[in-house]
Amino acid sequence: MATAEKISIALPPEMVHIVRGAVATGEYASSSEVIRDALRDWTYKRNLRQQGVTELRRVWQEALNDKTPSISPDDVLDRLERKYQAIADNTNVGK
Repeated sequence: MATAEKISIALPPEMVHIVRGAVATGEYASSSEVIRDALRDWTYKRNLRQQGVTELRRVWQEALNDKTPSISPDDVLDRLERKYQAIADNTNVGK
């Protein structure tokens, strides 16, 4: 890290205990390292969520623009009911 700016944060006692414990066990060299690692994880997860939202919006828009004939929800449910009833019937054959 080329440049670092010192800031002050307030944490609840439980989090302070976790940070200090990670330093005490040698997992991290300092509290700052614990917080930096946590922020890296948070940034990574945040980016993944944003990518997921972007992808969902893309797929949703693609579905809205798709003009191919669709299947009604009732037809889908009927097919699923028949499928799972057949599975249940085959499972109960030997009983």
